[in-house]
Amino acid sequence: MARIIEIDNLDAKELDPFVRLTGHQLRNRLEPESGIFIVESPIAIDAALKAGCEPVAMLTEKKFVHGRMAGIIDGLGDVNVYAAEHETLSKLTGFELTRGALMAMRRPEPLNWRELIRGAKRVAVLENIVDTTNMGAIFRCAAGLGIDAVLLTPECCDPLCRRSVRVSMGTVLMVPFARIGDEPSDWPEPMLRELKNAGFKTAAMALRDNSRAVDDPELRSEPRLAIILGTEGDGLTPATISLCDYTVRIPMHGGVDSLNVAAAAAIAFFELKYHAQEE
Repeated sequence: MARIIEIDNLDAKELDPFVRLTGHQLRNRLEPESGIFIVESPIAIDAALKAGCEPVAMLTEKKFVHGRMAGIIDGLGDVNVYAAEHETLSKLTGFELTRGALMAMRRPEPLNWRELIRGAKRVAVLENIVDTTNMGAIFRCAAGLGIDAVLLTPECCDPLCRRSVRVSMGTVLMVPFARIGDEPSDWPEPMLRELKNAGFKTAAMALRDNSRAVDDPELRSEPRLAIILGTEGDGLTPATISLCDYTVRIPMHGGVDSLNVAAAAAIAFFELKYHAQEE
């Protein structure tokens, strides 16, 4: 049964994960199994628990202990729940965005990308995505639009950072993901070659004269397709584009040349779902 511990300040060492530790410190790269990530808001916390994540501690407003968080708290088991008045918690930067609740959770063990793609028909590959808001939004699109897995190149930001988890509404925990390669030099050539050897056609989302429209029937009917999206601003690297089987564009109008990567992901995921049975 969860232990309710009332606090009147944020100085206690037990609150370090919520208040003082950086994302790098929470990740604990040397011992990933000991790493922690923070989930914000009741909706995201509920999604994380349903995904099987292990709770470590909670920080919430006193009024929510027997209110909006009561159902979650009742199912936590042997976990400390720190409760304070809103005035105390409002001193925590960004607290208003948490909707009154934060949960420290054990980071899941990293997955092997080669095992992850077995049986998958549609995977997203994110190249050097560094904006955590975009990362969270892309995962929400992936979860809602049927992407089987998300692969991250070595220089992508952490999907389990606080903002990414919050923006994704917890759906970052619903789509399996893994790093594709350990070092920047692993991408693009070696890993793209492995993807192709595993039976995937590769589709680079990029604006090129020889590109195909995103609703091309041939793309939709590919049995296994990796949809590759590039970093904010610059997009995919020329090396990545040149190595892919297809270059794919979203037709634009009104003098607008491109979309934010998360918006582009939503359109690509929807249009490039596997449609072979319908053709």
